[in-house]
Amino acid sequence: METPKITAYLKTYCGWSEGVRAIFRKYDLPYEEKDIIKNPAFRWEMEQKSGQPLSPCVEINGTMLPDISGAEVEAWMLANGVVQPNEVQPDAPTNSSCTDEQHAAMARGVVGNVKFIA
Repeated sequence: METPKITAYLKTYCGWSEGVRAIFRKYDLPYEEKDIIKNPAFRWEMEQKSGQPLSPCVEINGTMLPDISGAEVEAWMLANGVVQPNEVQPDAPTNSSCTDEQHAAMARGVVGNVKFIA
């Protein structure tokens, strides 16, 4: 099976984004991560490619999957023969929003040691 070309437009700290990362780890897939929080140019690029502002967005072999969860990414990859089923369990929830604490921290502009500038 050929290694897919994957670009993932993700947030630094986000339950949905971590779910997408968990699926890529489950299948040991290499991917290019474009953090739309740390680099606003990536958010602009994502919006231009996907036609909408919601994340995560994942581009696999030229197909854009906008506003998608890890569970949906996995289902798409299985349905399109990008990966084969395996019994490995994801190491993070694949269909979960950010926690209230993550939202509050992002609203304050600080998550961990990272300060966000809006």
